[in-house]
Amino acid sequence: MMRDRKLTIKELARLANVSVGTVSRALNDRPGVRAETRARILELARAHNFVPNLAARELVGQSTLVGLLVPPGVPRYTPYFSLLLEALGEELWRLGLRVAEVPGDSRGLPLGQARGYILLGAHDHDPRLEALRQQGVPFVLIGVQEGVFWVAPDDVGGAYQATRHLLELGHRAIAHVTGYLHHQAGRERLQGYRKALGEAGIPFRPDLVLDGKFQALAAYRAVRQAWERGVRFTAVFAASDEMAQGAWAALEDLGLGVPAQVSVVGFDDLPEVGEGLTTVHQDIPILAREAVALLKEAMEGKEPYGKRLPVWLVPRGSTARREVG
Repeated sequence: MMRDRKLTIKELARLANVSVGTVSRALNDRPGVRAETRARILELARAHNFVPNLAARELVGQSTLVGLLVPPGVPRYTPYFSLLLEALGEELWRLGLRVAEVPGDSRGLPLGQARGYILLGAHDHDPRLEALRQQGVPFVLIGVQEGVFWVAPDDVGGAYQATRHLLELGHRAIAHVTGYLHHQAGRERLQGYRKALGEAGIPFRPDLVLDGKFQALAAYRAVRQAWERGVRFTAVFAASDEMAQGAWAALEDLGLGVPAQVSVVGFDDLPEVGEGLTTVHQDIPILAREAVALLKEAMEGKEPYGKRLPVWLVPRGSTARREVG
């Protein structure tokens, strides 16, 4: 082989008697290459002073990239998403990796390549899970799904604590502003709300379940429209802080004082967003740390498992005892 010019990736593949794809996987430390084949390719690359061309340099960049994959329809420009992305970046940096959101197709499948993926938003019949498993790409799901690496806050327990808090303050007509109910987090927070009502002997009322779509504006509209239809409640439990703030704004615009006339509870305890709000705290930096630790295990080929993370109620000024009479 000539030494006065750069060796191409095709020539390196020919020397190693493997495909170009096998060479790129070996150079980027990706799965799907036998250990002895990987060692032979790396030794040939060193022996021939292999310098990647532009396409190969892009592949090298991919070897440090962990893609954040968000399903279609999930809002990205939110405080929660920003905090999670920042926390994931800090944790992955310690491993010499970087994170960036990667675009997906209409089914949420990634358009492009990455060393591994962190999937946000567990939802019903999620095609991303089986597709990535078939490709042998390591990933971790922020959400709950048996058979894969996953991590999630205790959504049922947190919603139960929030609703129980309102019940202990004497509230009986408690509205619940939901997230997406085809997503695990939204569905489980509704489950926790119903569990607390059931234990207290309070009949479940479908008219008090309001669709907030995990968005402040949608929550505002849902609460305001329900009240204007004549639906009455003395408290609101919203499945996110952003929806709680939207509900709070709607109540104030309706001339209702918080918490004097209607108490409000959120979920997440986001900085600034949750200020003054009684809410359920989940530790986003710890969530990110656990997600990255699980991704590392996935990259090492270990058997998948999941983790539930504790959450707890933080009482503040948006809830008060219901005054009877």
